[in-house]
Amino acid sequence: MKRHIYKKLISWKKSANRKPLLMQGARQVGKTYVIKEFGKSEYRQVLYLNFEEDPLLHSFFNQTLNPIDIINSLEIYKNIKIKPEDTLIILDEIQASGFALNSLKYFHEKCPEYNIIAAGSLLGIVLSSNAAFPVGQVNLLEMFPLTFLEFIEALDYHNYVELINSLHVKSEILLPFHEKMVDLLKLYYIIGGMPESVETYIQTKQFNDVRERQREILKTYSYDFVKHANAIDIPRINLVWESIPKYLGKENKKFIFSKLKDGARGRDYEYSLEWLKSAGLIYYSHNINKPQFPLKHYKENAFKVYYLDTGLLGAASNLPPQIILEKNKLFVEFNGALVENFAAQELRAIGIEDLFYWTNYQGKAEVDFLFECYPNIYPLEIKAGINLKSKSLQSYNEKYKPALLIRSSLLNLKKDINSLNIPLYALSKINNFL
Repeated sequence: MKRHIYKKLISWKKSANRKPLLMQGARQVGKTYVIKEFGKSEYRQVLYLNFEEDPLLHSFFNQTLNPIDIINSLEIYKNIKIKPEDTLIILDEIQASGFALNSLKYFHEKCPEYNIIAAGSLLGIVLSSNAAFPVGQVNLLEMFPLTFLEFIEALDYHNYVELINSLHVKSEILLPFHEKMVDLLKLYYIIGGMPESVETYIQTKQFNDVRERQREILKTYSYDFVKHANAIDIPRINLVWESIPKYLGKENKKFIFSKLKDGARGRDYEYSLEWLKSAGLIYYSHNINKPQFPLKHYKENAFKVYYLDTGLLGAASNLPPQIILEKNKLFVEFNGALVENFAAQELRAIGIEDLFYWTNYQGKAEVDFLFECYPNIYPLEIKAGINLKSKSLQSYNEKYKPALLIRSSLLNLKKDINSLNIPLYALSKINNFL
């Protein structure tokens, strides 16, 4: 399964300032798979070490942090000769060994010639407390579920990927291609970008099989809550995690602590949200009522929370897959939530670390996202269908006169004097259009 992050791994290998690489991301987004494929293709040999599968590995790092001593021990243990430039050393599930995590610092300082990639869950790395995090001594790379373009590439629609990549702001996609893209996009809403969900669909073409796999993934996340969280926090984390679809399904998608349960207070549940964010399972979008640089300095207290994957959101909501493919008036509101979650997922995957949305002081107008692209801040309205009317976007335009109004919808690519409509399936190319 081809992943776009592979090119970044190539750049890392060729970099003159290469440090040990720490690959982060939620569980089951495909970190181990892509690193192993990278090793097989780009190196003569791969030394794969998994700290959860082989507890004996811990002793090589617990007793010494000297890189040469560690290399000598590993050569004997694995009966292998480690040649710095020819061998990729993979330290998987590194969150299980704080000392191995800390050793990356000394590999960078004393033996930078070794090619090392460490991988682990965001959560475990954040919570690793038996050794110091190697701040400034590692390169960082975060991995996400498959984007829409990666998804259709996995389904062998390579020509459509090339078509989207070739688009420019004055392009218009021929109607048969546009309609096919819309169909594939709806398929992505159901399946999402978790590699095992995508692989299940490729193998069986059955939505029920996909949903079953997605539910299994959700269960493994719940098991992680038990494994990593304090016992007192587990019920709160579960409550927050299971409540997110409910909030997204409402017209006002704002996350409100008091709505979690009777008597719920923010100070009791803030840690639960941060826990889920640290695990890479959710994305925040913060409310802004003054669109100025830098946006993060104008955050209000209100915020929205999105799932890391649209397919998992549908599974967590017990959403029948067929309803996404049909026009059902009972599905209009949650369809908007699903599409907005998709947009958040695509924006995070192209490197936008902080998401923001705008509301006016009266709370009567709201623009789904604000997009920073110096020297401008653009409003980005997400539309699940083809109706582009938006009083909120009009209100924003009247107040701030942005250089361009951007919508993303199921309509074709179209640029007017002061507005741009990007098809939802091409949202990941927004930087190209700007």
